[in-house]
Amino acid sequence: MASSSSSSSSLMWFRKGLRVHDNPALERAARGSASVYPVFVIDPHYMKPDPAAFSPGSSRAGVNRIRFLLESLRDLDCSLRRIGSRLLVLKGEPSEVIIKCLKEWDVRKLCFEFDTEQYYQALDNKVKGFASAVGIEIFSPVTHTLFDPADIIKKNGGKAPLSYQSFIKLAGNPPWNESPLSTGPTSIPPVGDLGCCEVCDVPTLQELGYYDVEQEEEFPFQGGESVALRQLNEALSNKAWVAEFEKPKGDPTAFRKPATTVLSPYLKFGCLSSRYFYQRLQDLYKSAKKHSSPPVSLLGQLLWRDFFYTVAFDTRNFDQMKGNKICKQIPWNNDEALLVAWREGRTGYPWIDAIMTQLHRWGWMHHLARHCVACFLTRGDLFIHWEKGRDVFERLLIDSDWALNNGNWLWLSCSSFFYQYHRIYSPITFGKKYDPNGNYIRHFLPVLKEMPKEFIYEPWKAPLSVQKKAGCIIGKDYPEPVVCHDSASKECKRKLAEAYALNQRMNGLVTEEDLKKLRRKLEQDEGVEQRKNTRQKMEQL
Repeated sequence: MASSSSSSSSLMWFRKGLRVHDNPALERAARGSASVYPVFVIDPHYMKPDPAAFSPGSSRAGVNRIRFLLESLRDLDCSLRRIGSRLLVLKGEPSEVIIKCLKEWDVRKLCFEFDTEQYYQALDNKVKGFASAVGIEIFSPVTHTLFDPADIIKKNGGKAPLSYQSFIKLAGNPPWNESPLSTGPTSIPPVGDLGCCEVCDVPTLQELGYYDVEQEEEFPFQGGESVALRQLNEALSNKAWVAEFEKPKGDPTAFRKPATTVLSPYLKFGCLSSRYFYQRLQDLYKSAKKHSSPPVSLLGQLLWRDFFYTVAFDTRNFDQMKGNKICKQIPWNNDEALLVAWREGRTGYPWIDAIMTQLHRWGWMHHLARHCVACFLTRGDLFIHWEKGRDVFERLLIDSDWALNNGNWLWLSCSSFFYQYHRIYSPITFGKKYDPNGNYIRHFLPVLKEMPKEFIYEPWKAPLSVQKKAGCIIGKDYPEPVVCHDSASKECKRKLAEAYALNQRMNGLVTEEDLKKLRRKLEQDEGVEQRKNTRQKMEQL
């Protein structure tokens, strides 16, 4: 033990919740302590460079999200220094590092924000097991969400509500909403003796091993609590827009000034408290003559977030199809070439490819754009497993959130929550109704910049003379479509109809063997259909 450590020292373990405002764990750590150790652990599981990955970053996160996290940590360090402290950054397996710090600094109080993610639950159980055994006080409040998922599940008889409306009815008003939330402590006790724990400042990307990584010039996001609060104030200053906001309305092609608050990355890392956002929205609604309501309002979006958190917390194997009791069992295709074409923005459908290019460059795109590419990959055109798309989003999105990402892919693939699989986003007409000139496509796919607007969404239909004039030969400079949307979407509907019938017949207890049989049948039926189409074409000739 470090001999000079105070017997009343406390450790504040930051993971998400990278903020000073509305941070009960930080305030409890500061209360009655002679010294406070604010700690963040660089977890190689998320941060170590992976040269084998399909984009720059670690095995789990793209470099855009890692950069955003480092910026958020630097901002947090600045905030802590203003109130008499600093952020202590350590590296290693988080539970092992925290247990070592608890021993070395003779900590009497351990504070951290509760996290529902399975990965963090496992870490927390290890750390709490040690802390409890040696008599360390543990304070782990639920402040990343509006409600405690366990409370909602208990209210619902021990299981999560599986519809948004039933969730809303159960949840009611948050108990903390009756009084203003804290803007944060004005001072906290200083850091104590560090002993032999190896502490460093917030590292740069280069110090983590990310060399030759350049930031996109027009990258519109910077991490940190101070940026989050500034952006929140800016968004809420347009009171009429906030009062009238309705999802899923909004222009997915607006990229210079996105048609949303773009606060999701800050909520993901907890740079912005969802509870504080909720209170600010409630205050604004009180002064508005009329305003939209859940599920489409901005406040409704925060409640959607809590809904998915609650279901994810209660559902075993929520992040996969097999063993997931709320997920339809579907014999998805396993076509690596099609998956890579989608992932890399080379499907031959400019609307889809522009969205995927924006994802790679910015780590963000409008929610309707996300819907379009997710539908295209799964039930709309390619019939590829939603888990494959989920993995790409999990890596590349700066706002990737385990519960929300999995929940949305379950929804958009019609595997759970939403089952109207015949409603498909067209990769041609959907974007065109917002942006008939194709400015969004021209920006993110400059190879199509000179293509006339009547062909910008379907460049393969342009005469060769037009393609030459535009400097873009289809099949050479830009790919031909990987599938024909009309026939592919029809085939997807047929496959899903059969899969749904199987799930109903088996009462949800579909085995791997059942899926194999159905897959063989679907492949045979597809072959018969293709031969029929070929014969019809030959007869027409």
